[in-house]
Amino acid sequence: MTIETLSTVRSHGGTQGVYKHQSATTGTDMTFAVFVPDHAEGAKLPVLWYLSGLTCTHANVMEKGEYRAACAEHGIIFIAPDTSPRGEGVPDDPDAAWDFGLGAGFYVDATEEPWASNYRMRSYVEDELPSLVLREFAAADMTRQGITGHSMGGHGALTVALRTPDRFRSVSAFSPIVAPLQCQWGEKALGHYLGANREAWTAYDACALIASGAQVADLLVDQGETDSFLADQLKTHLLVEACELAGQKATIRMQPGYDHSYYFISTFLAEHVAWHAERLKA
Repeated sequence: MTIETLSTVRSHGGTQGVYKHQSATTGTDMTFAVFVPDHAEGAKLPVLWYLSGLTCTHANVMEKGEYRAACAEHGIIFIAPDTSPRGEGVPDDPDAAWDFGLGAGFYVDATEEPWASNYRMRSYVEDELPSLVLREFAAADMTRQGITGHSMGGHGALTVALRTPDRFRSVSAFSPIVAPLQCQWGEKALGHYLGANREAWTAYDACALIASGAQVADLLVDQGETDSFLADQLKTHLLVEACELAGQKATIRMQPGYDHSYYFISTFLAEHVAWHAERLKA
């Protein structure tokens, strides 16, 4: 498995690259972005993963996230994969809906046809891409990893970390879908990708995982109070309740006046990078 460099550019005392490789997991070409701060030869830097939301690619946070200065300051490699497989023959929502199919992989391993052959974003994010990064980016210290994400990607970050708590020293999220079993976005995606057995869905529901005993060392969540998706899809109060009942350490902040957009994310992303840096360098 080899990677192709699509572009590199200097920024904030580091290199922002975009790369492509043939994925054995998804059966497609996959594109991802990596920012590597300047560092001494032989140095090892912690890694922060960023999972994007519905309709997004690696490019959304790369172009609008405003993370590079903070990553350069704290010496953190920032990796942003795509949200779903793409390409000729990859199935999409037959109704061309924006909340399912291409751009909406939901970070699951699909078990239902026609999705099962390509929609394997859980295995891609948890296994294949980290192995590729370990091999291709010598500075990446995979013993010090954090993860964050936005919306559907916030859901991905929370569930990946809760399922593999020994892998991540830090986890945060922006406007995450915290209870997919209890919202339309989640029911649509999980129902199509995983089938009618709702028990199989619980591995992809942060609130359900916490209620069943899954824990991470610490958790930071920022949610905009004027987010139009808050009441019906994101339901942040359910995460607050789940953490309180389970004794999960968490800082969950409601931010007045902020919405669901990258205007919100870019405002607080540098603060999240610093929060992760404290835990990744300890």
